[in-house]
Amino acid sequence: MSGDESSLIERAKQGEPAAFAALYDRHQPAVYRYVFFQVGDATAAEDLTSEVFVRLVEKVDQFAYRGRPLLAWLYTIARNLIIDHRRRAGRSPPLPLHEGMPADTASLDETAERRLTEERLTAAMAGLTDEQRQVVLLKFIEGLDNEGVAQMMNKSVGAVKSLQHRALAELRRALERSGD
Repeated sequence: MSGDESSLIERAKQGEPAAFAALYDRHQPAVYRYVFFQVGDATAAEDLTSEVFVRLVEKVDQFAYRGRPLLAWLYTIARNLIIDHRRRAGRSPPLPLHEGMPADTASLDETAERRLTEERLTAAMAGLTDEQRQVVLLKFIEGLDNEGVAQMMNKSVGAVKSLQHRALAELRRALERSGD
């Protein structure tokens, strides 16, 4: 954990609003992306992300640095809120991977082909376990390396590699099945 983040956490534990604001500004985009790609609904993602930071304010005193950054703790809170959300709402809808992607001037054929590919990938992602999906999101959406993913998930690098391998193999199988 950087000294800057450590200082912010200590200031937040003292109740300093500016420290909470700085932590929010630093981590909200990553938490939101993580939640959004799990629940597939912008409104629900905004609500759950807000709740993650409410929990941060309520429980910052319980955070102790144990080799994992604050963002890993926030992802854990988010994951638990997502699980509760899914229990209340039933099975989560497919992930709308096209949401938020920049519009371009692609031809109608290219747009239709891209949409079909996104739908196939969305359906394939829905078939992964929560841990496999989390590895794929952290690795390929957030751009973390295996060591960073391992730290975020509190797993060994070997376990992350194994989860990634199984996730990619399942995605490949699902995409091959949907392409038939």
